[in-house]
Amino acid sequence: MTAAEVSEAAQEIEKLLALHPKGFDLSLDRITRLLAALGNPERRLPPVIHVAGTNGKGSATAFSRAILEAAGYSVHVHTSPHLVNWHERYRLGARGGKGRLVSDPVLADAVRRVAAANAGQKVTVFELLTAVTFLLFAEHPADVAIIEVGLGGRYDATNVIARPACSVIMPISLDHQAYLGDRVELIAAEKAGIMKRGCPVVIGHQEEDGARDVLVETAERLGCPTSVYGQDFMAHEEYGRLIYQDEGGLADLPLPRLPGRHQYANAAAAIRAVRAAGFEVPEAAIEKGLASVEWPGRLQRLAGGKLSHHGPAGAEIWIDGGHNPGAGQVIAEAMAGFEEREPRPLFLIIGMINTKDPVGYFQAFLDLAEQVFTVPIHGSDAGLDPVALAADAASAGFETNATSSVAEALGLIAELTQEDPVPPRILIGGSLYLVGNVLAENGTPPQ
Repeated sequence: MTAAEVSEAAQEIEKLLALHPKGFDLSLDRITRLLAALGNPERRLPPVIHVAGTNGKGSATAFSRAILEAAGYSVHVHTSPHLVNWHERYRLGARGGKGRLVSDPVLADAVRRVAAANAGQKVTVFELLTAVTFLLFAEHPADVAIIEVGLGGRYDATNVIARPACSVIMPISLDHQAYLGDRVELIAAEKAGIMKRGCPVVIGHQEEDGARDVLVETAERLGCPTSVYGQDFMAHEEYGRLIYQDEGGLADLPLPRLPGRHQYANAAAAIRAVRAAGFEVPEAAIEKGLASVEWPGRLQRLAGGKLSHHGPAGAEIWIDGGHNPGAGQVIAEAMAGFEEREPRPLFLIIGMINTKDPVGYFQAFLDLAEQVFTVPIHGSDAGLDPVALAADAASAGFETNATSSVAEALGLIAELTQEDPVPPRILIGGSLYLVGNVLAENGTPPQ
């Protein structure tokens, strides 16, 4: 996709951003009105797997897509936010092969039609872009659509699907408290809002008993066939293999291509979800899906590119968009696993927005990372000043250094470690916006 092609859809969306609120205003009234003006495309979708959760929903979406495509199904996928280009939010299924990001002319046309149908009425940009999802997915045939919730669940703009083939709730932790509540039970109740009476529900691994109890109670009240991780399905590593189990028996599978032990439970939820949704997925397709799955910006290793050259020679550079304490814990666990296999000094390069809990995020890396470098985020008005973020890292117990860019931070780490016998391991993260900045500057956007 050339820069000129990208710009057509981007220009149409920029027009919307200039006219309508960019943030969230949780309600279903506006999206319902808009979809009616479009002829209710949400009623003409293929079977939908609807995915919510604080952490892991993107991974569950990626695993589900990879498994279904390996089994020969054509799969539409909606995710948000994007990392570099708006097109990443819309992947259109292809018969007998991998789906592709929507082409620029098709996306630009859909955006224009949605804007025209809205006729200037009050609406948020996320609602407009969600309407684009339903329009695209209704007009392009596919066997299944995987739709990721934007924020929460109950009043998220995606929650107009009357009869999902399966609702999936991934791990829940504190995030977006201003919108969803300040206790995991309240957040779980919001995310449980995507469950529909009598429709299958898969509940992924929940660290918090309170969250799991709310989800199970809601599913039971709605009469949903329910599968709960650790009770009805589970997965663990054994001799370098992933052992998955549900009522159908055991499956001996390859470890997921996505790194980190937390991905075992995410993969298990995806396997259970596609089965609960009624799709036939032979074990060979699951094996192929786990081995081929891709999820940009989540524990993704930068193997080259313009930006990586600023770092130390031989450094291992990872990026991850996780941005809350729960995500910090699973990312830190993954880094600890890398350390066990191949010891290297770990440095953090972090940028965050002002709605997050920086201290809680940083605390997950205590006794693991040597130093924190903070950076600004481009493209978000909510980015924390690097000096303020460095103060948060210091209060969590780290030696810190506020810098003006990721390139500068990488250069400083190169200077610090130039005499070290082992090149360092570097994690760049704290925000999906920052990860998008890095992928764009590195010249390696998602495809």
